[in-house]
Amino acid sequence: MLMLPGDASYQEIEELREQLGFNDPLYVQYARFAIKAVQGDFGESLYYHVPVMELIIERLPASLELAVSAMIFALVLAIPLGILSAVKRGSMLDMGSMFGALLGISMPHFWLGIMMMLFFSIHLGWLPTSGRGTFAHLIMPAVSLGLSLMAMFARLTRSVMLEVLSLDYIRTARAKGLKEQVIIYKHALKNALIPLVTVAGMQFGFLIGGTVIIETVFAWPGLGRLVIQAIFGRDYPLVQGIVFVFSFIFVGINLLVDILYVYLDPQISYSEEK
Repeated sequence: MLMLPGDASYQEIEELREQLGFNDPLYVQYARFAIKAVQGDFGESLYYHVPVMELIIERLPASLELAVSAMIFALVLAIPLGILSAVKRGSMLDMGSMFGALLGISMPHFWLGIMMMLFFSIHLGWLPTSGRGTFAHLIMPAVSLGLSLMAMFARLTRSVMLEVLSLDYIRTARAKGLKEQVIIYKHALKNALIPLVTVAGMQFGFLIGGTVIIETVFAWPGLGRLVIQAIFGRDYPLVQGIVFVFSFIFVGINLLVDILYVYLDPQISYSEEK
């Protein structure tokens, strides 16, 4: 038993089982768990001896900070790079950026994080190796986590922009004498953003759970590191609570993506036609 010393007597074990409700039938235990779970009550952590949701709420901002920073880093660099590669198709810029994107997708983010730590922290001494607190602490974890996303988004933006730029309405806009910048950023980019928003929304959901390894590498005090500690410590109530929160965030992000579709494409509507 994790909650009792190794020399606990049989009577002490039975008293604890009765206290936790383990002697009840399984359907009673599950119903009790489900009723409390929908209210956000996952019990008490076996290791920390505090309510599970209290721990999750304490660590969640750190995970969101890291995930949002990585996503912003990826999108801010990937969208302009993808547009330039599409506009200058076949140029050295196009081939170089896509080759760099291929390398970015191929590199595991935990390996990149370790290499950045060795170079920027240990060799140059520019950035702290671990922890959270200042912007300097955020740079390496966010870049390590966002680089593969940036590569993916850049390739996606390029392919979608190439497809959109070959459509009839783009040729019509050019025939009318519109400036190339207006055609690209006002007409083409808005339609090209629809698949990008879809993929970015799904990747952000995975990103929340995918911070586990990066948080462990950089000792970032978020939910990812907490769930690793809970798994190794067999803290089952805490693991259940964190998985529930990850799932809730993933569903919420997908709902937000569906709402953004209406803004990006007025032809999409979720209201019934009368």
